Amino acid sequence: MLPEKILDRYRVTKGDGFKLKDFDPDDFGNVDLSKKDGEDLLELGVKRLSRLQQRLYAEGKWAMLMVLQGIDTAGKDGIIKHVLTGVNPQGVSVHSFKQPSHLELAHDFLWRAYRALPMRGRIGIFNRSYYEDVLVVRVHPDLLNEQNLPPELITKDIWKERYQDINNFERHLARNGTQPIKFFLNISKGEQRQRLLARLEDPDKIWKFSAADVAERRLWDKYQVVYEEMIQNTATERAPWYVVPCNKKWFARLVVAGVLAEHIKSLDPSFPKISSDDAAEIDAAHKELLEEKN
Repeated sequence: MLPEKILDRYRVTKGDGFKLKDFDPDDFGNVDLSKKDGEDLLELGVKRLSRLQQRLYAEGKWAMLMVLQGIDTAGKDGIIKHVLTGVNPQGVSVHSFKQPSHLELAHDFLWRAYRALPMRGRIGIFNRSYYEDVLVVRVHPDLLNEQNLPPELITKDIWKERYQDINNFERHLARNGTQPIKFFLNISKGEQRQRLLARLEDPDKIWKFSAADVAERRLWDKYQVVYEEMIQNTATERAPWYVVPCNKKWFARLVVAGVLAEHIKSLDPSFPKISSDDAAEIDAAHKELLEEKN
């Protein structure tokens, strides 16, 4: 895995002074690795993550909430596929947040996130999340009118209030055994262009393309502003952001795998201890099986 000091360079725990331009999407931690080296290292990292996840699942006291945010083509699906490969599916849940349904719009913006939270012992992955309500809704303010809010609550302070709500929500989660870890997948505009073209030119990828991707791309600068303000207002010690350089997919996956493993390790989950009564039953069962004739 990547050394912890490299992972820490992407960690943001305080929004004061944060500038997105200070994080290079092409960065790869000054590590002397080729793409093949990185893929081999990721394979080892996934094995480590799998062992840690087994302990998390067996102990059943903590849950991990992994939030993935980023513009189209930033690599959210690829990270889920490659980083969680090899981890027991029973211990992982993935939830993709699409356009809100009528039922979801009849509740507050955090309601659908509550319903998708992972159980204790699980790793929950939000592919996009409640942060969409301070991102896409902010870039497209007409969407706010579809949220059935009383008009007097839609004020100039609504985004500030939503940041406060999110911080309180994540503080509540951390205090109750769910550890939020948030990843902003940082990709350059030029790299996004190449990935969109790849979708259009590859018969095996064209199904992923949507005209909305290009329409949203035209709003690139607006999205960069709201991503920056999102991190400035919601980066905390309890729920840090990791601004992951994503122009090199293999390196982005290494960073996410390493961060997730280090956070689980810091919780020090352990397998349940066996009581003396259970130990006696286990010894008896072991002896019986050994003496059993085929």
